[in-house]
Amino acid sequence: MTLALLMAVAAVAGGERTAAAQSTAAKATPRVVVAETTSIEARLDAVDVKTRRMMVTGPRGKTLTLKVGPDVKDLDQVKPGDQLVVRYFEPLALFVRKGNEPRVAAEGAAVQVAPNSKKPVAVPVDTVEFKGTVEGIEYAKPRLTLKGAEGKTRTIKVDPSVKRFNEVKKGDQIVVRYTEATAFSVRKR
Repeated sequence: MTLALLMAVAAVAGGERTAAAQSTAAKATPRVVVAETTSIEARLDAVDVKTRRMMVTGPRGKTLTLKVGPDVKDLDQVKPGDQLVVRYFEPLALFVRKGNEPRVAAEGAAVQVAPNSKKPVAVPVDTVEFKGTVEGIEYAKPRLTLKGAEGKTRTIKVDPSVKRFNEVKKGDQIVVRYTEATAFSVRKR
């Protein structure tokens, strides 16, 4: 059985915006960024049909919570313990700023993420803001490893359009706005 999980989730930038800014953002065409996809074999730990979320654990013990699009009609057919093959977008940083800097207007813009393929089709996704300390940084790839207040670390690929990424250093307190890992296909093994 294949469950197509095409995401129809509007990009949520968070934060306060004026009515004029919301109106302008609603009329604006979302920026499209190209993201790498990952395919993993995973165990389904939990599925909440009502909220349309799944929690899966990959082969290295990494747990992901994935949103399921409203187009999926048979979500209730998967059960905890099912072995799945999941394709999802790797988390992708869209904005990076030092922790003490104010938020910029561009951070509130809607974003769509397209798979890195010959014929990309844009998929709207949620964005998440994460505050943390830079534990590791790879300028050439580019990637950041951040440690949050709860002690968990996350490695996030940084979009090439991110400005001033070269100014971020290990040990900096920063805020990253990134696309949430979103499944766009799932099938039972």
